[in-house]
Amino acid sequence: MRRFSGLQAVLFDLDGTLLDSAPDLGSAAESLRLARGLPPLPLALYRAHAGSGARGMLRVAFDMAPDHQDYAVLREAFIDAYEARMLELTQPFEGVLALVDALNGSRMPWGVVTNKAERLTHPLARALSLFDSAGAIVCGDTTPHSKPHPAPLLEAARRLGVNPTRCLYVGDDERDIQAGRAAGMQTVAARYGYLGPGADVASWGADALIDAPLDVLNLIDLP
Repeated sequence: MRRFSGLQAVLFDLDGTLLDSAPDLGSAAESLRLARGLPPLPLALYRAHAGSGARGMLRVAFDMAPDHQDYAVLREAFIDAYEARMLELTQPFEGVLALVDALNGSRMPWGVVTNKAERLTHPLARALSLFDSAGAIVCGDTTPHSKPHPAPLLEAARRLGVNPTRCLYVGDDERDIQAGRAAGMQTVAARYGYLGPGADVASWGADALIDAPLDVLNLIDLP
């Protein structure tokens, strides 16, 4: 297994990497279906698409793409519904708390880079003590670009005061790996996350693959 030495920071994607938010995302989409008299769908159908946020949830709930004439209205309705319940079932994946404790115990800076909007990310971060020690939280609308553009990752490195080339970025979406590579970072693909139907994780070009959050500790040399 590859190990990464000389790291100055570890960065993580949020949904599907640190947090299991699929139950709340799926429930928000389901509330829109029920409000329109549509029959319920199993929440399991939403899970694989949770990494795509509103776009993924509306695809499952209504078979609707962003170019649909009603997409913008339903997207805002979904965000409102999700915002109202996003802390009901969401929780860190098993092992995430121990992973963060290990990073903190070794004084390894860590942070979050997500495509989730600040409107949704910051309330989550304030509500969950997990994020009290995060040195940077960069959202999808923090910079002019979102992943797969490298700008959010470079902003996180700037906030942490570290060299991007000495950062490790962990994510469960191909866009995470693309953004990390474009920023000059080492990348790790989380195979336990919201991979999407038929995802070929090995083809993403990540420097390493993990099957559980604590696997990160097997890849890095902590101070």
